[in-house]
Amino acid sequence: MAALEAVEAALGRRQERQQQGGEEDEEENRDRDRGRDHEGGGEPAALNGLVVSEKVKSNNIDVKIPKSELEAEEKGVEEERPRESDSNILDVSADYPRDKHISIQRHLADLEKLADLREGKFSTAVSQNTNHCVPDERKPCPLCPEEKFKACYSHKLHRHLQNLHWKVSVEFEGYRMCICHLSCRPVKPNLVGDQTLSKMGAHYHCIICSATIVRRTDMIGHINRHVNKGETESRFITVRAPKSSYEVVKESATDVQVLPNHSTPQKTDSYFNPKMKLNRQLIFCALAVLAGERKPIECLDAFGATGIMGLQWAKHLRSSVKVTINDCNENSVTMIKENCHLNKMKVKLNIREEDNDETVGNGEENSDTIEVTKMDANVVMHLRSFDFIHLDPFGTSVNYLDSAFRNVRNLGIVSLTSTDISSLYAKAQHVTQRHYGCNIVRTEYYKELAARTVIAAVTRAAARCNKGIEVLLAVALEHFVLVVVRVLRGPTPADDSARKVRYLIHCQWCEERVFQKEGNMVEENPYQQLPCDCHGSMPGKTAVLLGPLWSGALFNTGFLRRMLLEAVQYGLDEVQPLLKTLVCESECTTLKHFSTHGPGDENKQEECGVYIRTPNTSAESYLVHGKRKSEEALRGAAKRQRAEHSTEHPPFYYNIHRHSIKGMNMPKLNKFLNYLSEAGYRVSRTHFDPMGVRTNAPLAQFKTVLVKYSIPTYVGAQAEGPVHLPAEIQVGEEVPAAAAVKVEEAELAEDDKCEVSAAMFTQPYPTHCAAD
Repeated sequence: MAALEAVEAALGRRQERQQQGGEEDEEENRDRDRGRDHEGGGEPAALNGLVVSEKVKSNNIDVKIPKSELEAEEKGVEEERPRESDSNILDVSADYPRDKHISIQRHLADLEKLADLREGKFSTAVSQNTNHCVPDERKPCPLCPEEKFKACYSHKLHRHLQNLHWKVSVEFEGYRMCICHLSCRPVKPNLVGDQTLSKMGAHYHCIICSATIVRRTDMIGHINRHVNKGETESRFITVRAPKSSYEVVKESATDVQVLPNHSTPQKTDSYFNPKMKLNRQLIFCALAVLAGERKPIECLDAFGATGIMGLQWAKHLRSSVKVTINDCNENSVTMIKENCHLNKMKVKLNIREEDNDETVGNGEENSDTIEVTKMDANVVMHLRSFDFIHLDPFGTSVNYLDSAFRNVRNLGIVSLTSTDISSLYAKAQHVTQRHYGCNIVRTEYYKELAARTVIAAVTRAAARCNKGIEVLLAVALEHFVLVVVRVLRGPTPADDSARKVRYLIHCQWCEERVFQKEGNMVEENPYQQLPCDCHGSMPGKTAVLLGPLWSGALFNTGFLRRMLLEAVQYGLDEVQPLLKTLVCESECTTLKHFSTHGPGDENKQEECGVYIRTPNTSAESYLVHGKRKSEEALRGAAKRQRAEHSTEHPPFYYNIHRHSIKGMNMPKLNKFLNYLSEAGYRVSRTHFDPMGVRTNAPLAQFKTVLVKYSIPTYVGAQAEGPVHLPAEIQVGEEVPAAAAVKVEEAELAEDDKCEVSAAMFTQPYPTHCAAD
């Protein structure tokens, strides 16, 4: 009992010392006592392998403790001393990272160990190695200040940690981010002023970026955003992933190394989207065509990411191009350099770069050299001039159009890929108005509407720099919109291009559409411009004004044909079917009439007042290759363009399912194209919609032909006679080619009526007639 009383007395004196001097004074007293003992006589006497603890000896308690545990306790005190000053960096488990906050643990027991590290393990050691019962110490909560939660016994502390910290934690990869009440997050001062400490702000610590989040739901969303972006802690502690974690992806004979999260659909340091392979091949073919016109050309990939696109340019086109790959992210620039070395390409750094190891100086250049820059895309396009610029930012590209057209050379090419399909496809119309200054709605031709919206923004940006454009290619697929334009310097081309930006009148009942007439005069009744009469037969307002949109052509046939030749030459098999469809769409012909060489005088292609030499071009061309023509030639070309204006493909398309008749089976799409062609209209399929038909036929005649060659769904319905068309549709006037077919169908209908009338006398009344 005397020993027990002595222990209690020692505990009381220890608590008094903590209140008076704190833990630092206690450490100094321990060091002083330990030094005095070493000076006086060395180690305590051994008794059968047991020694008397210094802590117990100082309090006149004769307790036998194993020597090994005493040495371990002394080592623990020495290791604990330098870490007691910072309670936020306590390390509990061996596999736990040292740079995480103490509120992030794997197990609940780790939080309890934090309290033991703050109070010591003397009482536990004494109770386990003696026959005396030492009462459990009061332990404070490691995640709450003393003003909020006072020290208590272990069973109450366990219940407190489990209910108030562990159950409301956020789990991520085996770790639990518990709620923390310490003064880690600054709290707004209270109105009283002195009561700030009484209302400490509860918060969470992010395991990835060390941010402090107040609410649990916000913390879960914060972690999910990190996961969706593929971000890891290496992004924030500036430690790159080890070499073993890289993956090597090969595309078009080009190898690039990427991180395992390269396929995430968000912007990351190593973002590489395999679904954009078709987009990269289209851009490569466009650059190859431009490289055939003049050599060498300077091309820029403004958003390099992994550098896959610029590497393909340099690896296949060699000395024809001088490639510059730019990115503003340091990790991406480092990865681009490594990918250049992986493909045995030399890297030429710009003047602003300081790292010159394994690079080529400014004076050395060859065909296997790629220039890598680390600048903002707007800055690099303002500083230098390029012949070919490709923009592929994350989202919209309107923020970079002014810089792109500022220094692009004459007859150069600007291509841009827009991935903000939610706004372009009319899912977020307010965003479209904010980014593009355009009003659009969801229509059956929404993909072509998106392409014309982007081209209108490009036209306005080029006109601000006194430049005009000619659209060479416009593609809108499931997850991107690609536009390729040729740049023409001068105010006259700029004015001509600006005139092609017009508004569109769209009927919301029948989806008929027509571009608004040119001119600034206000019309009394804009509905008269629509071919349909929905405004007269339907109540209220039936049409909406969309735009401003690009009203010109979306394709250049000669440029597309040369792109197809380049795709065949370089073995790009995946893009060839799409290019064939684009060529047919630009000529508004079916695929069966497709040929590699265009009809007539297409060996000498004309683009933007420039004659472009093709493989079959004769030497009689009186123009310098790739140069602007003289004024007489320009006037002659303008006359020819006006004469051939009717050959331009018609704008927009119709969806065959959208205009089908209920209860009728439509003909096959290819057969329906033949029917329209036989009726005297130009017709082709479109890449925008697999069931879309591009034709110059009005919507009324489109429906006429569709209904004419549709078959009733039920066989018995054939007995009711031929399909009666609406009164306003005059088939005889608009479809003269089908007159002979009418006579045959009339005869067959009369025969069917006779057979049905004879059968009605001998058979009961049909069920389908009774239903009618």
